[in-house]
Formats: sequence, structure tokens, C-alpha cells
Amino acid sequence: MKAKKVFESMSPYKPGKQIEDVKKEFNLTKIVKLASNENPFGYSATVDQVVKEYGNHFEIYPDGYAAELRALLSEQLAVDPDQLVFGCGSDEVIDIICRTYLDAGANTIMATPTFPQYKHNALIQGAEIKEIPLIDGYHDLDGMLDAIDQQTKVVWLCSPNNPTGCLINKQSLQSFIDRCPEHVLVVIDQAYYEYITDEDAPDLIAFMNQYPNVIVLRTFSKAYGLAGLRIGYGVASLAVSQALNIARGPFNTTLLAQKAAISALNDKAFLMHSVTETVKNRAKLMAFCDQHDLDYYDSETNFLFIKLPVSGDAIFEYLLTKGFIVRSGEALGHPNGVRITIGDHEDMNELQDHIEAFLTEHVGAGSK
Repeated sequence: MKAKKVFESMSPYKPGKQIEDVKKEFNLTKIVKLASNENPFGYSATVDQVVKEYGNHFEIYPDGYAAELRALLSEQLAVDPDQLVFGCGSDEVIDIICRTYLDAGANTIMATPTFPQYKHNALIQGAEIKEIPLIDGYHDLDGMLDAIDQQTKVVWLCSPNNPTGCLINKQSLQSFIDRCPEHVLVVIDQAYYEYITDEDAPDLIAFMNQYPNVIVLRTFSKAYGLAGLRIGYGVASLAVSQALNIARGPFNTTLLAQKAAISALNDKAFLMHSVTETVKNRAKLMAFCDQHDLDYYDSETNFLFIKLPVSGDAIFEYLLTKGFIVRSGEALGHPNGVRITIGDHEDMNELQDHIEAFLTEHVGAGSK
């Protein structure tokens, strides 16, 4: 059996180092994983009760329409229930978009570096990829507009961007969408939406209602802490959401994931605590970088990308020996840097001590 030719130049997604692997490799008992932008504060305690209540009768298919979750979310977002598209994480919604709109005659435009699944899924559908380099961590929106032609079907805007964390502000986004042809679907991926504090951030649901060619993606994996249950969603015009729901598998989200998402949405106290602590600890890491003359990208997320005078692999390997897993920029298209998930206060203090020791030993730059 022979797969599509494009698979010959592709490889499976390679996740970061796993906790148990690092424990064995370095004979450690404690590992702090700050590589995958997971929530260090866990998830709402109410979710455990949901798992106890619904962790049975697995012989029954889940609600393929996700009616209860759909009703709650549509009420909170003030959109028509049928404007929602649920997926096994927002990753699956990305895949559904590619399957629905892209083929061998189309091209798609994205930033570089950005979330790799846009390119990965578009290549599988045979589309031409147009990558526009970031400018100091931000999308080059003018460059992306210049790349659009009649064969362009989808433009991807990751805002805040992964791996840089930079946000597209309201004025820039408005200008971009106003100039973007109506035949192009504009996908705005807001996986880190809950962490945004910038007052100049756009109201994307309002944008989506104003522009029928816009779809907004969000997830329960980050701020809500449900990464292991795999559930995310898109919000689009009815014409777009109907097409995507046709392409979507009939039972693509589990009962447990749906119920957990409902529980998480209703626990606003946990979300507020989680986001508040993350933003506070992010500010402290930024201050640490300032103290040590380390540049970093503006971040409106639960991670910080720190630029380094050495390869990201060097500090990645060093921190592994100390029990900290971060993400080297080598794997993210930005070799001289490292992406660090914001952890809890105690872990971040320890991490900063290790980074300071690394800088002193390998770069000759201690604290000022």
C-alpha cells in the first residue's frame, strides 16, 4: 500500500520530553514540565465529580451534537448554537477546516514560526503552503495580504501566536480583514484567549459576526486544564459552521469531555485564580529576564519565549538535568531561544535559579 506522495517528506508530530522518561534518564524523583503550555494549577475540582458520575456506560455513544455543552457555550458567547463546531481539541477543528476547504488546487497562508498543525494538515490535503516570516514575533499582516491570490482559500492567524505569544491588536486585525478578499477564510486561533490582558485586544466574536469569512478557534486544553480530555471548538458564520459540521465525524468528542467542559465553564472562580496567578508569574519571569539582559517576545499567553545568545538545545539539556522540561526553540523554528510554560510560584523561582546558574556557567552573564 502506498500513501500520498507528500507523506514521504513529512514526519509524525514529535511531542516534548515526557516526565517518566526524564526521571529514568537522569535518576530524578521530581520533574517539573514546562514544555507544553499545560495548566500548572490543574483543572476545576468539580471535574472530578463529573468523571465519577459519568465514568461508566462506555458502551453508549456520546451525544454527537454535544447539545448541552452547545447550549451553554452559545449562551455565554451570545451566538446561534449552530455556529459552533466541536472537536477533539481545537487541533481537530484545524484538520476539519483543511479537509473542508483545501485541495491540490488551493494555497493557504500562515506565519512562520507558528502553530505547526496548520501546515501539517494543509500539506496532507495537497495545498500549496505560503509562509510569511514574523516580524519581531508578530504577524506580518501586510506580507500575508500581498501573498493572497485567487487560489488562496485559508489564512491562519494564531493570536496570541505560538511560539512567540504576540497578539494581533484590534486595529491591525480590523484593517487586515477589511482588505482580505471575501473568498478567503480567515482562521483566528485563540487557544490562549483566557490569558489575554491587553486592553487593545479585539472582540473576535463581534468580528466574526461582522465578517462571515472569519472563524475563531478556542480550546479547553489551556486555561481550563482539560488537555487530557481533548475538547475544543470553533465559532463561525452559519454557512461555514454547516460545512465544517458536515465534514466533522459524528461522535468526535466524548461524553466525559463534554461534561467536563460544562463543569469547567461553570467554575469561574478556578479560571480566574488560574489566569491571575499565571499572569502574575509571567510578569515575574519577564522581570527576571530584564534583570539578566535577556530579550523575550511580548506574551499574552501562559508561556514566555526567551531569546538566547546560545542554542535553545543547550539550556534545554541543562535544565533537563535539574528536573525541568522546557521547549527548545530548535524544535519550534527559532533555534536561539526557549519557550517556557509559566508554572506556579515555587517552581518558577527554582527555574530562575537554574537559568541564572546556566548563564553564569555557559554565557558568563550573572545577575546585574
